[in-house]
Amino acid sequence: MKKYILIAASAILMQPVIAQKIDRTHAPKAGPAPVIKINDPATFTLPNGITVLVVENKKVPKISATYSIDAGPITEGSKAGVTELMGAMLNEGTQKHTKAQFDEAVDQMGADVSLNSGGGRVAALDRYFEKAFDLFAEALLQPAFQQESFDKLKSQTITGLKTQEKDAKAIAGRVTDALLYGKDHPKGEFETETSVNGLTLGDIKEAYQKYITPSRGYLVFVGDITPARAKTLAQKAFGSWKGSLLTWPGLAQVKNPSKTEINLVDVPNAVQSIITVANLVSLPLSDPDYFPVTLANNILGGGSEARLFKNLREKHGFTYGAYSRIGSGRTQAAFSASASVRNAVTDSAITEFLNEIKHMRTDKVSDEELKNAKALYNGQFALGTESPSTVATYALNILTNKLQKDFYRTYLQKINAVTADDILRVAKKYFSYDNARIIVTGKAGEIKDGLQKLGYPVKEYDKFAEPVTAAIGTPTAGTAGIKAEDIIAKFISVTGGLEEWKKVTSIQATGTMSMQGMNLNVSMKAMPPNRSLMQISMGENTIMKRVLNGKAGYNMQMGQKKEMTPDEIANTDENGILPQADYQNGKYKLELQGVEKIDGKDAYKIKVTKPSGKAGIEFYDAASYLLVRQDNSLTAQGQEISQSVGLSNYKKIGNILYPLSMATSVQTPMGNQEFTMEFKEVKLNEGVSAEDFK
Repeated sequence: MKKYILIAASAILMQPVIAQKIDRTHAPKAGPAPVIKINDPATFTLPNGITVLVVENKKVPKISATYSIDAGPITEGSKAGVTELMGAMLNEGTQKHTKAQFDEAVDQMGADVSLNSGGGRVAALDRYFEKAFDLFAEALLQPAFQQESFDKLKSQTITGLKTQEKDAKAIAGRVTDALLYGKDHPKGEFETETSVNGLTLGDIKEAYQKYITPSRGYLVFVGDITPARAKTLAQKAFGSWKGSLLTWPGLAQVKNPSKTEINLVDVPNAVQSIITVANLVSLPLSDPDYFPVTLANNILGGGSEARLFKNLREKHGFTYGAYSRIGSGRTQAAFSASASVRNAVTDSAITEFLNEIKHMRTDKVSDEELKNAKALYNGQFALGTESPSTVATYALNILTNKLQKDFYRTYLQKINAVTADDILRVAKKYFSYDNARIIVTGKAGEIKDGLQKLGYPVKEYDKFAEPVTAAIGTPTAGTAGIKAEDIIAKFISVTGGLEEWKKVTSIQATGTMSMQGMNLNVSMKAMPPNRSLMQISMGENTIMKRVLNGKAGYNMQMGQKKEMTPDEIANTDENGILPQADYQNGKYKLELQGVEKIDGKDAYKIKVTKPSGKAGIEFYDAASYLLVRQDNSLTAQGQEISQSVGLSNYKKIGNILYPLSMATSVQTPMGNQEFTMEFKEVKLNEGVSAEDFK
C-alpha cells in the first residue's frame, strides 16, 4: 500500500516589459481628486412591491438584468446548506423546458442566464434580450425541482465537502466565521456532510416558497434599454407574481473576546499556517466613521503598498502577501488581517501583525502616507464609476441602506476630508488589539509550542469549530488502554495476516485516474525491498513515470527525467508491499494521538516516525481496523508538499485485502491538486521482475 506523489509543473508568468524609463525611487505625485458625476437611475415600483431601477447605457447594444432579494442573513440551523442547494436547483430546468432544452435555448442566443438563492442575472444582446429575459423569469418562477436533479446536486455537494475536509483554506474560512460569530449565527453556521445528507426535495421546495419572492425584491436593468421598455418587460414577467412576505431578521450583537486569545485549528497535512487576526465591528454605511476607517484599512493592509505587505512580505519574507479588510453594512461585520505563512515563522508573523495593528492605534500616520492613500483611493473609485453596473450597485446600496441620495456623488469629498487624527481615532475603535481573536489554521504539532510562548491563551478547535477537550497531540479518552502497536497488529490481521503477506513477493495493479476532468491510465508495480514503479499515461503517451529501485530512483514528466532527491527517497518505505510489517522492528516509532472522524467514522490516529526521522500520520478505522487515510509531507523541487491519501473499497485479492480506491489531495504553497485512482485489476506474484525498476 504505497504512497505516491504527483507533482504538477509550475507555470511561469511573464511580465510585460515597459519600454520607457521610469524613476521608481519616488512615488508619483498625487493629482487632485477627480470630480464624480453619477446620474440617478430611473426608479419605479411594481404593484407587488418589486423596486425596478434602470441605468441606461447606449454605448454597447447589450442589456443585463439582475434580480436580488434583500432577505438578509438566513439562519438554516440543522438544514444548513438548504438555500444554496435550492439556488442551484433553479438552474436545473423549468416546468416547460428540461435543463438541456433550457441551456440550448440560452446558448443559441449567446445569452447568459444564471440563478441563485438570492435571485439571479440575465444578459444578452439587445435583439435577443426579451427572449432571454422571459427564460430568466421562467426559471425563477417555474422551476422543475426534479428528484433526479436534486439527487445529483446533493451528491456533488457532499463530494465537495469531503474534498474540503483536507483543504486548510476551506477549513480556515468556515472555522474563522464560526468562531467570530458562533455556530448558531447565520454568518457563523456552515453546511456539513450530515446537514446536507439530511436534506430532502421537500426542504428545497419549502425554502423556495419562503425566500424566492417579490417581497424586498429589486430588479436592476443596465444597458441599451429605456425605462419605458424596462417597465413593460418587468410588468409582463413579474407583475402578477405573489409570494411570502419577508422581514429583515433581528440579530443579537455578538461580543468579541474579553482578552486577546489564540484559536488553534489543527490540520495535520497543512504546509502553511493560515493566520487571521480578527474582531467584529458595527459599521453601517451611514456612519461618519465609514470614510476614515476605509482609509485606515487601506493604509494598514489594502494592497502591496500597505504596511502589512511591506512588513511581512518585503521586510521579513514570511508570506506571498498580507492584507487586511473591514466589513460594513446593516449587520455586524469583521475587521481581519490575514496571511498564509511558513510553519516555522507562524509565531513571528503573529507578532508582526499585532505590532502593525498597535502602531495604527497609537501613532498618527504621516501626512505623506495619508496623501498617497487618498490619491490611490480616488483613482480606484473614479475608475469604478465608469462602469454602468457599478452605478446600478451604488443606487441599490442607497435604497437598501437608506443613504442620502448624494452619498456616492460626495463620496470622495468625504474621503479627502479625513485627517490623521480621524485615522488614529477609528483605528483605536475598530482595530482590536487587546480583545481580538488570532485564528491559526495549520499543523499544530509544529506550531503550537511557538504560539504558547506568545503569552496569549491558546484554545484548540477541530475543523468543525468544536472545542478540543484534550490537547492536540495527546491521546483522548477513546484510546485508554489501547496501544498503537496493537492497532497495527489488528490491521495486518484483518487484511490477511502476516504469514499471508509474507507470501506476497510482488503486486501489479492497473486502473484509471481522474484528475482535472481528465481520465488517465495508471499502472503500478511493487516488490520488496522498497522497489516500486508507477506510470500514468494518456493513450500511448506517458505523462508521468516514477521508479525506485530501493536505493535510487527518478521521476519523469513529459519526457523530462529527474533523479529523486535523498529527501524523496527517505520518504519511501523499506517494505514495498506492506510497510506496516516493519513497524515493530525497532526502527520505527509509533505514537497513538487519539481518535478523529474520517468520513463520519471514528479512526485511530497514529503518528509514524520512520528510521530516516520523517514522520507521517495514519488513520485506522476504529471498527474494522482498516487503514483509511495517510498524511505525509516532504520537500520536492524546493517546495514543501503535503499529501493526503484516502484508501477505500477494500477487496480480497487471493488471501489478502487490498484497497482499490485511492483519493489523493496534494497541497503546496502554490495551490492544491486532487486526483482519484481506481484499480481495476490487481495481481499477486506475477508479471513483475527486478528489471521493471531500472
